[in-house]
Amino acid sequence: MKIIHTKDVMHVEKPEGVNVAYYLFPEYEVHVDEQLPHTTQTWHYHASIWESVYIVDGELTAQWKEDGKIKKETVQTGDLIESEHTLHTYSNDTDKITKYIVIKQVLTGGNKSQLLKTDRVVGQ
Repeated sequence: MKIIHTKDVMHVEKPEGVNVAYYLFPEYEVHVDEQLPHTTQTWHYHASIWESVYIVDGELTAQWKEDGKIKKETVQTGDLIESEHTLHTYSNDTDKITKYIVIKQVLTGGNKSQLLKTDRVVGQ
């Protein structure tokens, strides 16, 4: 087992109002973000990686381009976003910090859902 303490990871305060703790690994990345009130990220997309965003506390307004149109939805604590290689941004339009976890992976396209459900060996 390996435990990574927050004091040992890379911390970045981005000028667009997001503070990030990066947990970097050879095949994936996990980062914990705090987006400050009334801030908006730069529009961006990920050409090769798959990004999943889980809202831990607060809410974000997700905006993305789909079929040449901008779509928008507010997500809240417990919601999950998958950006699916689309051009997107996140805004915190509230008066409180929004906390979320981002998982970035390079996927192979194989369906491993059965393995993910059953790969647990009970030890003694």
